[in-house]
Amino acid sequence: MTTALLIIDLQRALCVGEYACHDVDAVIGRINGLIAKARDSGTPVVFVQHEEDGYEPLRHGSEGWQIDDRLHVKPDDRRVFKTSPDSFHKTDLDAVLKGFGVTHLAICGAQSDFCVDTSTRRALSSGYDVTLVEDGHTTIAYGDLTAPQIIDHHTLILRNLNSFGPKMEAKKAAEIRFEKT
Repeated sequence: MTTALLIIDLQRALCVGEYACHDVDAVIGRINGLIAKARDSGTPVVFVQHEEDGYEPLRHGSEGWQIDDRLHVKPDDRRVFKTSPDSFHKTDLDAVLKGFGVTHLAICGAQSDFCVDTSTRRALSSGYDVTLVEDGHTTIAYGDLTAPQIIDHHTLILRNLNSFGPKMEAKKAAEIRFEKT
């Protein structure tokens, strides 16, 4: 099994200021730990960035569109640009992953209830085994729901999505290991 670390939408507009996701500093810290483990094992690291032309904070190239400065990004890390909550929809993500020979994804990032959830479901329906980094995804509060409630709910739902066929699990970042390639 070849794994890739998929980091979704941890962009400045979602990490600082008015729309900063819940506990984002700690989430980024845990993801940086995963990035280090991935690199040590030769596991591909893929960053996904959301863009919306009509929404200035996430317009391609804008300040808010940039990956958060706290993430340990290297120039040779692959980047995929998307315009919907689905990281696979109208992107080259599947081709990038197939190019690496990936059959398993460790998924983390923002937002739990949109892009993380949708991309996890799409990965499963596309035949990828998935490990959701249960303490490595985040969101903001909506209505009467707190961000922790939303995060916990999506972790619970996603961890139990086993009807697609591929293996689905959720683990804390500290429990995730990458095999040497």
